[in-house]
Amino acid sequence: MATSSHLGTLRRSAAIQGRVIYALLMREILTRYGRHNIGFLWLFVEPMLFTTGVTILWTLSKAAHGSSLPIVAFALTGYSSVLLWRNMPSRCIGAIEPNLALMYHRNVKAIDVYLARLLLEAGGATVSFVVLSLFYIYIGWLDPPEDVLTVAEGWLLLAWFGASLAMLVGALGEKSELIERFWHPASYIAFPLSGAAFMVDALPTSVQKYALYIPMVNGVEIVREGYFGDKVRAHYDLPYLVGCCILLTLLALSQVAVVNRDVTPE
Repeated sequence: MATSSHLGTLRRSAAIQGRVIYALLMREILTRYGRHNIGFLWLFVEPMLFTTGVTILWTLSKAAHGSSLPIVAFALTGYSSVLLWRNMPSRCIGAIEPNLALMYHRNVKAIDVYLARLLLEAGGATVSFVVLSLFYIYIGWLDPPEDVLTVAEGWLLLAWFGASLAMLVGALGEKSELIERFWHPASYIAFPLSGAAFMVDALPTSVQKYALYIPMVNGVEIVREGYFGDKVRAHYDLPYLVGCCILLTLLALSQVAVVNRDVTPE
């Protein structure tokens, strides 16, 4: 009887939380993209334009990436992965201030604001990746993925890493504006180290184990293994990546709790 009561309470709480996040999500879409031109479709078109631009530039410059993979396929899997995790922290930094008025509602918490923005970013990057993949497959620039489930596994792990990092950076950013100033250059420095522009197997053997200490590299390698199968020799440490995500998530939730306690609604 008590168990049934607890389950009912959990269902009601989850339903309320879902409605809050959905409302914040719709508000964010309207605030960021408005109703003019193509409106919220920019959520998908913008990352598609970035990824396509990088793909064209890499193709024209015949960039070396240390593998026999077509440059289009390499650029798509690499740069789409970067867009997935790198944009999330930028959206979470300073996310609380524009939503302070909503904090008067007892059901609206700091984590809801972060989750709404993270779902928006992850959704835009994912739709962009899927649509571009289907388009490139249709025109013959890309072969279908060898293992869609492995691609999804790597993609979800990258999204988890990006979301936990974003909440941590966003929460710390509420305490000091130095976090925002630090994050932007750090994100640019992280791009060439993230595995987007190289395969671990192409690195010297003595360097490979150090490259895998960078969490994003493991996720990109999993995505590419799912996409290209036996055409590549992927290197990754799945327990290490999951461990990093769990640690970041715990740190992020602890800091979000501090922000939620200290926030003062306008």
